[in-house]
Amino acid sequence: MLKLAFYGKGGIGKSTTVSNIALALAEKNLKVLQIGCDPKADSTSLLLHGGKVTPVLDMIRKGSSFSLDDISQKGEGNVICVESGGPAPGVGCAGRGIIAALETLEKKGAFAEWAPDVVLYDVLGDVVCGGFSMPMRNGFADFVFILTSGENMAIHAAANIAMAVGNFSARNYAKLGGFILNKRNVKNEIAKVEELACDFNSVVAGSLEWSEVVQEAEELKKCVLSAFPDSPEAQGYRNLAAAVMERCRILQ
Repeated sequence: MLKLAFYGKGGIGKSTTVSNIALALAEKNLKVLQIGCDPKADSTSLLLHGGKVTPVLDMIRKGSSFSLDDISQKGEGNVICVESGGPAPGVGCAGRGIIAALETLEKKGAFAEWAPDVVLYDVLGDVVCGGFSMPMRNGFADFVFILTSGENMAIHAAANIAMAVGNFSARNYAKLGGFILNKRNVKNEIAKVEELACDFNSVVAGSLEWSEVVQEAEELKKCVLSAFPDSPEAQGYRNLAAAVMERCRILQ
């Protein structure tokens, strides 16, 4: 079982990217589990064509017993969709919510019962602290991939996340798998992200071209691979998924 956590600045396109990677891996006959670690609980919405899965924290708050079927749904490509959920705005700590949700999945034997080939965590957070580091911890993710564009704020957030991964290395947490460039067509974008990767002795594991096709697919409430399976953009996600898996193979 390979477990990957995806981090990056809010709005950088993590959920869209992770969902399309999930579907690309499912096309290769891999069993995929996607876990959204965001209070908005919308990481898996494209895989569910706009549908929602009941967040783990919602079930925990009800205080009653529940099964794994109550907190999961199968989406496009039979990807198993789970959302950690979070507290109401202004109430409680989202980071603590992620901890509670992932610990609950572990206690209920989710990974053993579902037996996925690949687990993908889609994690909120421009910086990594408290519960937002939970997916990096030993026993959860094996590798962290950081999404960024060449925009200054995205680069800054990516550097902070990479620094956190490095600081956690002594605790046997997940290793940095590399950076993913989600292009916004800013000046010197490729060079800036390559320099960022070099600063952390890592690589740009893959890149995605900016395209309106991605927004068109989102308007249809679908992944690009579902809405436009034969498009260059869909192939771009397939190539990225392959590159991520190859990078993990090299680092293992």
